Amino acid sequence: MKSVFVQSAVNPSYSRRGSLSDNIVAISIFALSLILANCAPFTAWSQDVHDAPAHPCDRSQYRLILDVGHSAEAPGAMSARNVSEYEFNLRLAEQIERHMIKEGFTQTILLNTHGVGRPTLFKRVDAANSLSADLLLSIHHDSVPDSFLEDWEFQGKRSHFNDRFGGYSLFISHDNPSFEASLLFAKLLSEQLKARGLQYARQYTEAFMGRYRRELADADTGVYWYDQLVVLKEARMPAALLEAGSIINRNEELQMNSPERRDLISTSIAAAVESFCEARSGL
Repeated sequence: MKSVFVQSAVNPSYSRRGSLSDNIVAISIFALSLILANCAPFTAWSQDVHDAPAHPCDRSQYRLILDVGHSAEAPGAMSARNVSEYEFNLRLAEQIERHMIKEGFTQTILLNTHGVGRPTLFKRVDAANSLSADLLLSIHHDSVPDSFLEDWEFQGKRSHFNDRFGGYSLFISHDNPSFEASLLFAKLLSEQLKARGLQYARQYTEAFMGRYRRELADADTGVYWYDQLVVLKEARMPAALLEAGSIINRNEELQMNSPERRDLISTSIAAAVESFCEARSGL
């Protein structure tokens, strides 16, 4: 743009011949051209800033912590076919880790804690905070209150089931210092899961859930508040807990045990993390 202004304003005839008035006009035009020329780069720069895309996500530097819910010593709920929740959590978290690394999120960390009791919850969140991560996702699988369990026998062993409830759910905490960012990520993840045909668990708002009852943070995507949960409220980065599905529901347990379902969840998480990373890269 600068060269066009200069070239269109400088006419050799003005410096060689012509009347005084012609020369004055020529000088005036030349001066104006210089002003416009000097302004042109600023105008172009302003337009470039206005049209500039959002900052891209640097996958190689983004640090996601995958917290494996429960532990080998405190395995959590038992599935309808007598497999511990911890085993489901670990298998899914490991597949998510592999998928994230394959997608370029090479700083993904699998957090697997040992021990029993409440102190282990603080142990895992202290470990997460020491890693200066960008996001924490705790991996779990759902069950139902004991009063809802029904008896059945599987492979000669007594077991329990409840086929009434199923679906994934996501939890965040008001007490997390980045709870708004936590909500954003949870919504992004739920949207990815819904887009792949999954439905969120709706029973948590019902009175019959008793102490497990939760308030919805977002009714469309099925994100719930769980303020008291240590791993969410004590994390110093955005944090969410995913109940990937119900393992006490006999049909859903089979689905949760399949590589195809684990791959579907892994793909959803990778897409949500990418969107979340891009949304926050410019902050």
